[in-house]
Amino acid sequence: MKQLKSFRSILCVLGLLCLLSGCTTVVGTGRSQLNMVSDDELNQAASLQYSQLIKGSHLSSDRQQTRMVKNVGARIAKAAERLMAAEGRQHEISGYKWEFNLIDSKEVNAFCMPGGKVAFYTGIMPICQDEAGVAAVMGHEVAHALAKHGNERVSQQMMVGIGANLLGIGLGIGGVSSGAADLIMTAYSVGSQFGVMLPYSRAHESEADRIGMTLMAMAGYDPHQAVELWKRMASSGGSSPPYFLSTHPSNQQRIQGLEKYMPEAMEYYQPAK
Repeated sequence: MKQLKSFRSILCVLGLLCLLSGCTTVVGTGRSQLNMVSDDELNQAASLQYSQLIKGSHLSSDRQQTRMVKNVGARIAKAAERLMAAEGRQHEISGYKWEFNLIDSKEVNAFCMPGGKVAFYTGIMPICQDEAGVAAVMGHEVAHALAKHGNERVSQQMMVGIGANLLGIGLGIGGVSSGAADLIMTAYSVGSQFGVMLPYSRAHESEADRIGMTLMAMAGYDPHQAVELWKRMASSGGSSPPYFLSTHPSNQQRIQGLEKYMPEAMEYYQPAK
């Protein structure tokens, strides 16, 4: 009975922390999310990390590809500003200082840090193939920043850490033996990873796909090209971990999600003149 009361107290404290923390909604989807870190803090940290990355990397000497990344980036950035303004949230990215760089690397990757710091790797360019492919990737990565997935991820990790500390205190108060306490703490750690962190990572990816299609459509790129991009990605090879271990949806699940929200994205699509 004493242990049960301790666990209930822990749950109450965690619930109170959630209520007291910053809860916002995601632009474009309206999903509620937890944000415990200020945007300014994350933007400053991201800017420093990005600067160090660029200084330590070799930028691509391919002028045509570099120009493509920068031009597409500028169009997606304008679309992002329009999307935020449409929801009255333009102030949330007023401090963004957009940067777009192409790094010479075989790595098939691209990302957008909080604050609008974007990097593409030359390894992803053959899969992108053209401007529309770059726009699909760019829209997806910028969507992560607009949706504040980085902030949410950090906040989730903070809450899991707080929960672990409170659980440890509760077990101590409850007089649980060290062996049983270790087992419970391990169960909590595993449960947090597979029940919270991984599912949210997959949700973030799917959400970024949805918002990213809207961004590329608003920038004048046909969102159907996002589906084509992921078909190419699926056929590019490489093994994937089991779904329950993966932080990303499978390529097929991703394509199905893109097709589901295609009508929504097409409402914003006007071919660039």
